[in-house]
Amino acid sequence: MAAKFQNKYRIPSARLKDWDYGSNAIYFVTICTHQREHYFGEIINGKMILNEIGELAQCEWIKTPEIRPDMNLELGEFVIMPNHFHALITIGKNNYNTGTDAMHRVSNETKLYSDAMHRVSAFGSQSKNLASIIRGFKSSVTINGRKINSNFAWQTRFHDHIVRDFDSCHRIEQYIQNNPGNWKNDEMYEW
Repeated sequence: MAAKFQNKYRIPSARLKDWDYGSNAIYFVTICTHQREHYFGEIINGKMILNEIGELAQCEWIKTPEIRPDMNLELGEFVIMPNHFHALITIGKNNYNTGTDAMHRVSNETKLYSDAMHRVSAFGSQSKNLASIIRGFKSSVTINGRKINSNFAWQTRFHDHIVRDFDSCHRIEQYIQNNPGNWKNDEMYEW
């Protein structure tokens, strides 16, 4: 049975226990819509055709580094699907993660290492980290998306994966690029 807090069951965190999510690293993120409703458009002939909410989500994601210039963010491949969103995002070295290097660039090849693996996020306000980025993105899309469709909502959580090496990063990029073409085989297709 799960532990209780204030007489309510707590859902265990999906985050990696010993990782500081403000660390300089590449993250692969997946966010689903509530009950995996198709709010963002449709796949036609293997290509994602965004509707108004899908275009809104795309614009908000593209603005993410501009909104948070102090976090030194870099967007990688991303795709908006009918009921979910996949993205690679890098949190670069910045004033908030000094001393928690997890990544450095050598020429055109990305080298990753787990220096931040044993640094745990400090207890307290969750800002200047991956969760705060996703929270801001979801909030903005929700506020504006509900002006288009009052039922729009996200699933409460998101999935993340810390990208640890160049080969893994390349496989994830390929997965994201091929996602619309593989829609019929996607586990979220039937929703």
